[in-house]
Amino acid sequence: MAKNTSAKIKELKGIKPEKVSEKHLEQIQEAVSEINKTYLELGRIAATQHAHLHNVTVKQNDLNDLQNQLTKEYGTNDIDINTGIINHVESV
Repeated sequence: MAKNTSAKIKELKGIKPEKVSEKHLEQIQEAVSEINKTYLELGRIAATQHAHLHNVTVKQNDLNDLQNQLTKEYGTNDIDINTGIINHVESV
């Protein structure tokens, strides 16, 4: 007899299987698990990105405060960050 005779008889009688095979169940579970791991990693990446963006905003605010302080002390905040030379703008 052929291998899948029992399955073919059930198919002809209109009997539908109640469960998937163990192999298919494992494949489904593995695929869902991999998708869930990916979503979890995306969440971690998004949280890290948010923290970095917040840090950039804080540092920009600190720089703005420092520029205001430099303007009060030196009359300008136009300073070469490599040499420290102040670029005083001459009035026309």
